[in-house]
Amino acid sequence: MENLISLVNKLQRACTALGDHGEESALPTLWDSLPSIAVVGGQSSGKSSVLESVVGKDFLPRGSGIVTRRPLVLQLHRIDGDREYAEFMHVPRKRFTDFAMVRKEIADETDRQTGHGKGISSVPIHLSIFSPNVVNLTLIDLPGLTKVAVEGQPESIVQEIENMVRAFIEKPNCIILAVSPANQDLATSDAIKISREVDPKGERTFGVLTKIDLMDKGTDAVDILEGRAYRLQFPWIGVVNRSQQDINKSVDMIAARRRERDYFANTPEYKHLAHRMGSEHLAKSLSKHLESVIKSRIPGLQSLITKTVAELETELTRLGKPIANDAGGKLYTIMEICRMFDGIYKEHLDGVRPGGEKIYHVFDNQFPVAIKRLQFDKQLSMENVRKLITEADGYQPHLIAPEQGYRRLIESCLVSIRGPAEAAVDTVHGILKELVHKAINETHELKQFPTLRVEVGNAAFESLERMRDESKKNTLKLVDMETSYLTVDFFRKLPQDVEKGGNPSHSIFDRYNDSYLRRIGTTVLAYVNMVSSTLRNSIPKSIVYCQVREAKRSLLDHFFTELGAREIRQLSKLLDEDPAVMERRTNLAKRLELYRSAQAEIDAVAWSK
Repeated sequence: MENLISLVNKLQRACTALGDHGEESALPTLWDSLPSIAVVGGQSSGKSSVLESVVGKDFLPRGSGIVTRRPLVLQLHRIDGDREYAEFMHVPRKRFTDFAMVRKEIADETDRQTGHGKGISSVPIHLSIFSPNVVNLTLIDLPGLTKVAVEGQPESIVQEIENMVRAFIEKPNCIILAVSPANQDLATSDAIKISREVDPKGERTFGVLTKIDLMDKGTDAVDILEGRAYRLQFPWIGVVNRSQQDINKSVDMIAARRRERDYFANTPEYKHLAHRMGSEHLAKSLSKHLESVIKSRIPGLQSLITKTVAELETELTRLGKPIANDAGGKLYTIMEICRMFDGIYKEHLDGVRPGGEKIYHVFDNQFPVAIKRLQFDKQLSMENVRKLITEADGYQPHLIAPEQGYRRLIESCLVSIRGPAEAAVDTVHGILKELVHKAINETHELKQFPTLRVEVGNAAFESLERMRDESKKNTLKLVDMETSYLTVDFFRKLPQDVEKGGNPSHSIFDRYNDSYLRRIGTTVLAYVNMVSSTLRNSIPKSIVYCQVREAKRSLLDHFFTELGAREIRQLSKLLDEDPAVMERRTNLAKRLELYRSAQAEIDAVAWSK
C-alpha cells in the first residue's frame, strides 16, 4: 500500500503548485478530496517536538509566541540506504542535507509570504523528507491555537488561526492528530476542544498525549491513555519528547527515541501500554491508518476526477485555443475565426439562423406599401394636370398632342418612387448590419479577442456601407431609366376616342376641357402604375444583387487583403486576449493535466489491487 501514500503525496504537491490548497475555488478541488492528517495543538503543547520525533530530525523553527504561521505539508518518504535529505517544492532541484538549513528555509519562506511581522497565511509550505528512518506518511502542521495575541499581532489573530485550523480539519477526508500536554487538564485542551466540535464522535481523531514525564509526582495519564477520560475511536498514544535541555544540547534523535521506549517500558504505570506508546508507534499507526483511508477513498476519487476532467475539458473548449507565437500561426487563427463569423452570417441570410426573413418582409410588405402611399392619383389632380399641360406648351400651343405635358406628368410621378427605393436600400442595409451584430455575438471565438471583434465588426460595416452606396446608385438608376424613356407601345395602343377629346380636328380650346384633362390624368396614372409594378420587382432584385449577394460573397474581402500586409506586431494586437482569460486557460490546462495524470495513476493502483 506504500504506493498509495506516494500517489497522494504526488497529487498534494501538484495541487499546491497549482495554488489549490483547500481554499474556496470556482472549480472542484482535488486537495479537499485527498485524505490528509492535520496536526492540531495549542501553543507549547509539544506539537513541534512530536513532529520532529516522528521524523527523527531537528528541522522546525522554535521560539516564543506563534512560530508556525503557515501550514507545513510534511511528506515523509522511506528510502533505502543511509542518506537523508529534504526538498522544498518552492526550491526545486535543491537538496538540503543540513536540517538546520531546512529550519532556516521554513522561517525565510514564511517571511516571504507573510512579511517579517507576526501575520499568518493559509498558503502551505511543501516539504518532503527522504530517510531510511521514517515511514511513508503525510502530515500537515498547522499554526498553534492560542487565546491571546502577542505583541505586534492584531487581536484578530486568535480567530484567524482558529478559522484556518477549522478550515482544514472540518473536511471529512481529514484525519485529526490532536496533540495535548499531559500536565494540563484535558478539559482545557485547545486541540480536544476544536476536534470535538468538528468530529464529535471521535471517528477521525487520533489523540496524542505529550509531556507525560513532566506530570506531578503521584499522578499519571493512564485514564486518558486507556480512553476512560475522553474516549476516541482510536487508542490514545503517549509520547515523551526531548526536554528543553536535550534540545539545547542537541541530543541525538535516535537516542531520544531509545530513551522514550525505555521510559514506557520501565515506568510501572505505563508498562502494560508500552507496546502502543511512543513516537515510532504513532508514525506507524498513522501510516497504516492513512493507507486504509486512501484505499477506501479510491472509488470516490475516481468518480470526482472523471467528472472534473469532463468539466475542465468543457471549460477549456469554451475559452478557445491558445494563441500561436509566429506570424503565420496568428494569421491562420485570425482567418479561421473570420471564416467562422462569415459562415454564421451566411446562415442568418440563408434562413439556417433567424434574421434573414426580415429582408423579404421589406420587399413583400414595406416597399410596396411605401409606393402605394405615394398616391399618384392626387399628384394627377385636375389642377396639377392642367398646370403642367399648359406650362408644357410654352409660348405656342402643341399641334397634335401635349407630348411634353405627358412627359412632365409621368416624370413628376416616377421621380417620387426614388424615396421608397432609397428607403428600401437603407432598411436592408440596417438589417444586414443587425445580422453582423448577431453573427459577432454568436461567434464564440470572437469573444476571446476584443480587438479582433471590433475590427471584424468595423470591416463588415465598411463593406456594407460600400455595398449600400453601390446598391443605392444602381437602384436609383432603375427609376431614372424609367423616367428618361417612356414605353411608346403603351401610348400607341390607346384608343383615339372622339368623345374623350382624342380628335385632333377639335380646336385647341376644346382640347383643354375637363374631359380631356381627366383623360390625360387617367392615361398617365395607368402608365405610372405599370412602371411601378415593374419597379416593385426590379428594385428588390437590384438590392439583393448589390447588397445581400455581395454580403454573402465578399463581406470581409477587403479585411482579408489588408491582413496579408500586416506585420506580426499588428497581428498580435488583434489577438490581444484578456490576460485574465489567458491566465485562466493556463491554470485550467495545468489542472487538467494534473487530473488526467491522477486519473491514470489512481486507475493503475486500483487495478493492481
